[in-house]
Amino acid sequence: MKITEEMVDYISVLSRLSLPEEEKAAVTAELEKILQYMDRLESLDTAGVEPMSHVIPLDNVMREDSVLPSQDRDELLAGAPVPDEAAFLVPRTVE
Repeated sequence: MKITEEMVDYISVLSRLSLPEEEKAAVTAELEKILQYMDRLESLDTAGVEPMSHVIPLDNVMREDSVLPSQDRDELLAGAPVPDEAAFLVPRTVE
């Protein structure tokens, strides 16, 4: 596929980039190189290759969920400047 300057203009509008006139030729050449490389990749036989989401295999390292008792509410509220029975009371910040 041949990349034209009109295509570069259209792509720059889609990507919300403003390209100066002197850069359009360079961008056109770069896009040509990218498409040539994609054509080269397309010629590869990938019939027996399983699709993957990453280049290297990723394994999630998960720990077991374990239910632990939480701290006592009275102990937590003991250090509050103005404790309530169930929560910390703080000054109002939005009026």
